[in-house]
Amino acid sequence: MLLPRFEYHQPASLDEAVEVLGQYAGEAAVLAGGTDLLVNMKHQAMAPSHLVSLAGVEGLDQASADGGRVTVGPLMSAAVLAQSEFIAANAGALALGAAVLGSPQVRTRATVGGNVCNARPAADMSVPLLALGARAVLTGPDGQRQVDLEEFFVGPGQTVRAPGELLSALEMDAPAPGTGWGYQKLGLRKALEISLVNVAAALSLEDDGKTIKAARVALGAVAPTPILAPGAAEVLVGQAAGGDVFKAAGQKAAADAKPIDDHRGSAWYRREMVAVLTARALNQAWARAQGQ
Repeated sequence: MLLPRFEYHQPASLDEAVEVLGQYAGEAAVLAGGTDLLVNMKHQAMAPSHLVSLAGVEGLDQASADGGRVTVGPLMSAAVLAQSEFIAANAGALALGAAVLGSPQVRTRATVGGNVCNARPAADMSVPLLALGARAVLTGPDGQRQVDLEEFFVGPGQTVRAPGELLSALEMDAPAPGTGWGYQKLGLRKALEISLVNVAAALSLEDDGKTIKAARVALGAVAPTPILAPGAAEVLVGQAAGGDVFKAAGQKAAADAKPIDDHRGSAWYRREMVAVLTARALNQAWARAQGQ
């Protein structure tokens, strides 16, 4: 199956990439890993007349920490994220999600920026980033702007990114001491599967190592976009970590979910699995917060 005709651009800087995107706004697509874009083009689901590759833009495939802020470049691949000690220490939920995305071959190509901008409701890296409180840095003709990730997604495959903008970074606060993360994914099979439900959790403990100081729970595949479960966070904060409070948080997360019936599973089943996976993700995060 052949790709449709297009003009290929490989800008050497972020400014040049923005200039090219602005010149062909509405006609251009950004090429990162290409694992979704090229497949969609082959199947004629997309037909951009211009592809703007970010491969030549220096620094977009790196992560860093500075002044209490962690920055993840949009061209970092799932494979690199899954194996990075820096990401494991500073954004562990992202490493966990990246490790179960697709196949090993896909993980070597798929990028975190593409995963976020594709805006799939069950995206393996978007859901963990939401739990981490990430912010999307968008660069366009009018400069840069930041958007909290919970406001970035507006529908399946839809984001607030304007045609002339590109995702130039993902930022989040550096983790406080006593922070841990968890990620749980449920599919009809164990590999190469789009989630029926996926849950990411992040929690921080007080100095006593038991009381939950802060918590975020994010859900995938149970709404038109990845969503937060505020009810779960409310149950957790101020409580002693452990099975009973995690079970209660799971029930609240299930209430926050908005699943629908489809050919892969019923809304009832998905909601039940939200409760189970939330408790598991929180137990996983608690263990990591304790240094286990």
